[in-house]
Amino acid sequence: MPTRLKRPPFWRPLALTATLLAFQFYLGYSAISGQFGIESREEIKAEIEILADRSSALQAEIEAFKHRVTLMNPRHLDPDLVTERARAMLNMAHADDVLIMVNPENGKPISGQFVELIDDQLISIIQSDSTL
Repeated sequence: MPTRLKRPPFWRPLALTATLLAFQFYLGYSAISGQFGIESREEIKAEIEILADRSSALQAEIEAFKHRVTLMNPRHLDPDLVTERARAMLNMAHADDVLIMVNPENGKPISGQFVELIDDQLISIIQSDSTL
């Protein structure tokens, strides 16, 4: 009885070779233009610089707030500055203060005699300028 040897199919080694080559191509493509590849490195560096700038700006803002908080320490407050700032924020005046009312339209002082102004005009001037 003759023995017949089967020849292995030729397409199996070709398929294995093609699969390995495709995998190597995928790895090479990812190394060059993938998310963390060589081409993306410049974008990542630019983003790092932007974030570093933003971080330094935020750090400066934090330092400014820390400085403002230390100024609010009762041992370091100047009473004159506190009262001046409070009166400015509340639109209040002390009896010894000299007030000069300014016309918001032309920026010139209003006449020293308020009797000349009608109450409605005076109220409209005061309401038109919130800093008075």
